[in-house]
Amino acid sequence: MAFNTEGKQILIFFLYIMIKAGIIGGAGYTAGELIRLLLIHPDVEISWVNSTSNAGNDITAVHQGLIGETDLKFTSTTEWDKIDVLFCCTPHGETRRFMEANAVPEDLKIIDLSTDYRHKDDTHDFVYGLPELNRKHIIRAKHVANPGCFATAIQLALLPLAKNLMLNSDIHVNAITGSTGAGVKPSATSHFSWRNDNISIYKPFKHQHLDEIRQSLVQLQNSFNSEINFIPVRGCFARGIFATIYMDCPIELDVLRKLYDDYYDDHNFTFVSDKMPDLKDVVNTNKCILHLSKEGNKLLIVSVIDNLIKGASGQAVHNMNLLFGLHERAGLSLKPSAF
Repeated sequence: MAFNTEGKQILIFFLYIMIKAGIIGGAGYTAGELIRLLLIHPDVEISWVNSTSNAGNDITAVHQGLIGETDLKFTSTTEWDKIDVLFCCTPHGETRRFMEANAVPEDLKIIDLSTDYRHKDDTHDFVYGLPELNRKHIIRAKHVANPGCFATAIQLALLPLAKNLMLNSDIHVNAITGSTGAGVKPSATSHFSWRNDNISIYKPFKHQHLDEIRQSLVQLQNSFNSEINFIPVRGCFARGIFATIYMDCPIELDVLRKLYDDYYDDHNFTFVSDKMPDLKDVVNTNKCILHLSKEGNKLLIVSVIDNLIKGASGQAVHNMNLLFGLHERAGLSLKPSAF
């Protein structure tokens, strides 16, 4: 930038340092989405993507949607001195094993997308990475545990009630998810012939995300001890989560709406809408859209997200932005796949 002061032209040069990112478990759906988002992030450069099964191959050989976007290749090495942040896109249980088997630098910022560190205990220092709940803790953290996709959609529907000590009856949840929630590895329940024109439930009342949901609700409402009756549903579409949550609640709708508006007023990705949302309103974005309605004393909350972005990789980028003091929306201004 050039400008004149007392007749002299002074040149000021700004030193701009890009954040260098590394990814392990680079061949899965969440890694593919993460690479896509980081490639367009104005403040990030991907240094390496680790995948032992694909080492030496072009990333586009696995993530074909990135053809023309990158010439990176998968690597089997982890060059710690070349990165500022590590994203772990490994299967559940693998991140802990990786951390134990490798000399990961103590000061390296880490964002784990698996379940391994989501539950608070004395064995780790990972902060639970739901920004709408723990933003001030994430900003000061070094290690972040990214929430689960179902957990994200359900918690965002319930946090304002928990903050105001209003979760005093059993909670009923039905949430339908796209096939990408099952991961990239083929299985009987993700095979097209089975999934197409089909719908089925799995793990009713005992889904693994229930523990982290309860942990967060108790964090805000220490007295919370109600049942969460959760029925997860496999849908016949690729991506997105459409969750419906209902419970007994005698509070008037306009009062509840104000509580939700106030809670999410300073958050960048969760919005309360008067219109019943469609799944396509959020697919390909980092948004969560909530809608509240009442029938007598029954409160119905609809919560929709993209399971791969807000429920995984987009939320990981959001957490990275917080860790490095960037604007929360950096790299995440995405248009929904509305047509």
